[in-house]
Amino acid sequence: MALRSLQQHVFRNPGDWSTEDLFENLGAFDAGDARFARFLEALVSADVLLDEAAQRHLVTAINAPVRSAAIELRETGAEGGYPRFSMVSTRLAQNRKPKNIIFASITKPDIRFQSAMDNDIEIVGNRDDSLVYDRPTPGDGLHWRDLQTWWQDKHEIPTEADAKTSLYRRLRRSLPDNSPGQQNLFDCYHQILGTKVYDHPVLLPEVWLHWDYQTVRERGPQALLRSRMGFLLLLPHGQRIVLEVDGSQHYTRDRGQRPDSAKYAETMAADRDLKLRGYEVFRFGHDELKDATAARVLLEQFLPALFQRFNASA
Repeated sequence: MALRSLQQHVFRNPGDWSTEDLFENLGAFDAGDARFARFLEALVSADVLLDEAAQRHLVTAINAPVRSAAIELRETGAEGGYPRFSMVSTRLAQNRKPKNIIFASITKPDIRFQSAMDNDIEIVGNRDDSLVYDRPTPGDGLHWRDLQTWWQDKHEIPTEADAKTSLYRRLRRSLPDNSPGQQNLFDCYHQILGTKVYDHPVLLPEVWLHWDYQTVRERGPQALLRSRMGFLLLLPHGQRIVLEVDGSQHYTRDRGQRPDSAKYAETMAADRDLKLRGYEVFRFGHDELKDATAARVLLEQFLPALFQRFNASA
């Protein structure tokens, strides 16, 4: 019925329906944000328009009004020789793809450059204390399957099951012993997703953002704030999501006995810096996650909303 009406009032008799009438009959006004975004992506896809000039013309026309909602259609790849456009947030910086991801650090890594011009780095000393993912990050984000394949190849592990188990244990081992909240976040993430984790962004723990061979005390006022991130998700279109679990050490001194406004100010300054670099930061209070059951209830609501918000669902 809808198709016959569309043919009658749009194709056979142009002008019968206004744009508003068309969207009303298609149910566009009742669609959720993610579904409407997919509808706009489909309108400009090569499945509908086998003409690159027409694709680009329509993208320009659509972007004019939707940018007021801080989104736009952006070219993110190619398909069958034609450009592919995806709806992304204009609030995100045009992040470059990571060249090296240093993560799952148990101690501060001892780093040296094998080639400064090519950004080839080497972990000196105990190389198992930090992991370095040095493969290109896919356009649709870094998923568990990507990291597991890298891990399996790197260690010449014969089976996928063994690679999955050993990788999970290695990532889990990097989490601080004194932070049950971080451990629960990591565990619940994988418990909630189950086998779907293969097609979802991998939760990278203890990721180095800044690295300085000197300590903060040695560097003084020029020291870089927040050396590493609690957890990092690399999502489609260069989106970077940071998850932090804040214990009392983030805003107190003397082992939690007295408030420390300077520490709190440093945390806020580091957050602002991350956001200006194109990261999105989500913070959890440690008390929210310290109980495993309560953590799972919270994350069962948070994770689907997060994936939908950033169009990162499989």
